[in-house]
Amino acid sequence: MSTGGFHGRLLLVNTIVLRLKVLSLVGMFITLGCRAVNIPANPPSVDLYYITGTKAEREIITNLLVLLAEEEEPGEAQFAVIRELSNMYASMKEYGKLINFLSSRTSAQDTYNAYYLFMIAYAYMQQEADAVAAIYFDLIIKNYPDLMVQGKSIHLACLTELIRLVDNPEREVRYYQELIARFPNDIDQGIAYFMLAQAYEQTGEWSRAIQAYTQYLSYRGTTIPGFPNADHYAKQMVDFNNSPKNWTFESVNALVAAIKGAFDGESIVRLRQCRAKVNFFARSWAQEDTDDSGMAEFDLADFMRGNPIRYADKLDAGSNANEAYLRTWGWSRYISTWYLYFRKIYFPLDPEIHGRWEWAGIYYGEKF
Repeated sequence: MSTGGFHGRLLLVNTIVLRLKVLSLVGMFITLGCRAVNIPANPPSVDLYYITGTKAEREIITNLLVLLAEEEEPGEAQFAVIRELSNMYASMKEYGKLINFLSSRTSAQDTYNAYYLFMIAYAYMQQEADAVAAIYFDLIIKNYPDLMVQGKSIHLACLTELIRLVDNPEREVRYYQELIARFPNDIDQGIAYFMLAQAYEQTGEWSRAIQAYTQYLSYRGTTIPGFPNADHYAKQMVDFNNSPKNWTFESVNALVAAIKGAFDGESIVRLRQCRAKVNFFARSWAQEDTDDSGMAEFDLADFMRGNPIRYADKLDAGSNANEAYLRTWGWSRYISTWYLYFRKIYFPLDPEIHGRWEWAGIYYGEKF
């Protein structure tokens, strides 16, 4: 996100919770149109459970509670007092009192319920009860209108925390969708679209995943936490989806047999028919998996003309159920040995293609 990323712990929460500084309690009374009065030692309208802290803090809390008792109708004046009390309890780390105090303040008539529930969720997070906090954040999103506090959206902060706290792809889809739809100017849309696509993958909604990856490609270059190859992965998914996929084989044995037949017949045309038409790579073993430099100029014909290509009888010992390598040689006097790389296709969107095999690339030189 533009404010530091979806996964910055409590960034928006702490911004909203930041305590409003007042010059003095008298200043608050003036702001509210009230008059400071002499408070008895144990005013009948004050629950002693909520009186805590140093002598100065107890005096302030007592005055605020008396003032709150005088503000019977929900509104801006009452909210200002409740917010000041809440901030005091939060700064004193009196989270139990904060939760009890705000739980007693919620009512159907109060337009500030979203703030009260948000602060309750914040208190639970401070006590490492993240699962309980997530319930409150979700409740706010579903049932209470948004509220701006100090210029910050409570719904935006709730969504940000829910994405961090909840490990449920169906709910993550909903949260990312809401972020993108409601707060496009307050988030990093590149991160949002990529993570939305990831969540769609986990729910098996592959068509929507491809749509989200396509939208993400407009934000290529975005740093996605935990996904250093995000651009490469998204492009591969989109390009493969948009391709005819007419180079795939039922099994690795069928693919290898077709390639060996092309070598035996010295047929460049047949060999070209076997290779993948998108996401095909040619690189040395030392190059990064995302390094596709030089692929635009790559042509098998440049290396086959006049060079009889030889191949190993069997697949390389490093092959497995999802990947396979065939050692070949005779390609060039500079680098004679190439390993052809085959892989099983992972593409659940199309059951007829998913699980088939493709010739996906070439590794130059001997295997390490």
